[in-house]
Amino acid sequence: MDVNKNSYTFLFAILMVIVVAALLSTAAIQLKPFQDVNIVLEKKQNILSSVGVNILRDSANIIYPKYIKDELVLNSAGNIVEGSAFDLDLSVELKKEKSEQLLPLFISEFDNEKKYIIPLRGKGLWGPIWGFIALESDLNTVFGAVFDHKAETPGLGAEINQDFFQDPFQGKNIFDIDGNFKSIVVKKGGADKDDKYAVDGISGGTITSDGVTDMLSERLNMYLPYFENLKSDLRNNDSVLNIDTLAINDINLTYE
Repeated sequence: MDVNKNSYTFLFAILMVIVVAALLSTAAIQLKPFQDVNIVLEKKQNILSSVGVNILRDSANIIYPKYIKDELVLNSAGNIVEGSAFDLDLSVELKKEKSEQLLPLFISEFDNEKKYIIPLRGKGLWGPIWGFIALESDLNTVFGAVFDHKAETPGLGAEINQDFFQDPFQGKNIFDIDGNFKSIVVKKGGADKDDKYAVDGISGGTITSDGVTDMLSERLNMYLPYFENLKSDLRNNDSVLNIDTLAINDINLTYE
């Protein structure tokens, strides 16, 4: 074959494209198991971070079960259903009607206190944003929050994954004093330090900040039926305990 002909050049280019594509495909297949492992480790790391347990990613598998004691899947009515909370893909669930969505919930327990960790997912300026928010056992007070993004603007919206943005969520409330759901607003121009329902927005990152606000409101709202069910169960348990206590007192009085 005459290597100076255009046909040779085209044939050579086609062969190179095929070879490179095959190599890339093989590499992607071989690397996927490692990528999947890293995704799992990073998710566990972020869940733990929401309750103040900051660890290296490689130790996530060891530390995770020491703090995360339960993983639940909820339906839109707040009832527990079968399924793997950890494997639920919110990007898939969010495409469903709200009444059909399944909700993952992680429960951490240490120092005799439970924390309820809610996964979040929403829209930023350039792509998806996500995170985890942990509530105290009162189901109202924020214990911690972590956020991340796919493609927000560096130095602006991308700053949602920094401590200076995440730390102020601690101690905020999602219900007002009358028990009405309020969520938390990321406020442009700054939030009053005494405002229990707002944090400072990111300068120059208004759309991303608004995305975080919407994400919090929409996702937390989905868990309200579960919160109500849980509170009702706790009230019923308290009533049973009170009845049992009265019965014991009556027995003691009778015995005396």
